Amino acid sequence: MRLTQFSGYGLRVLIFAGLKGSELSTIAEIADAYGVSKNHLMKVVQQLVNEGFLYSRRGKNGGVRLAQDPEQITIGSVVLAMEPSFGVAECMRAGNDCALTPVCRLRNKLNEANRAFLQVLDDVTLADILADKPHRDTLRDLLQLELAQKPRVSAPRHAPSVAARA
Repeated sequence: MRLTQFSGYGLRVLIFAGLKGSELSTIAEIADAYGVSKNHLMKVVQQLVNEGFLYSRRGKNGGVRLAQDPEQITIGSVVLAMEPSFGVAECMRAGNDCALTPVCRLRNKLNEANRAFLQVLDDVTLADILADKPHRDTLRDLLQLELAQKPRVSAPRHAPSVAARA
């Protein structure tokens, strides 16, 4: 499985927004932090807004922030929304011209692998990625990110309950 650069940027934007919490981020700020093209990132952000992962506010004091709590955003749903196609082989894509398609047994296994790949990613939320303070601090340092306020990051959904730890 190989994700497109578009999906990779989408995940990075959500991580950045998750680190900022309720504070708005500009596309220029995100592009600078990752060293990527602002123009390309604008397309990525628009897709994330259209898919309901980001909230966008226009204007002088505008920017983007997460539209959902981090624990509600699964990595699988983001990848599925951002990827144009999951066809790892020609027979899985539009315009398939493979002569073996009608009798190919490999196609079913490739589809099964795709489903398994997405299932693993569906078990990971943005909150899981941002779960512990030392890791968030490391991410902020790498991105040279300073916050105006402390963001609220929920515990990962896979965290044991207090009763389970007692």
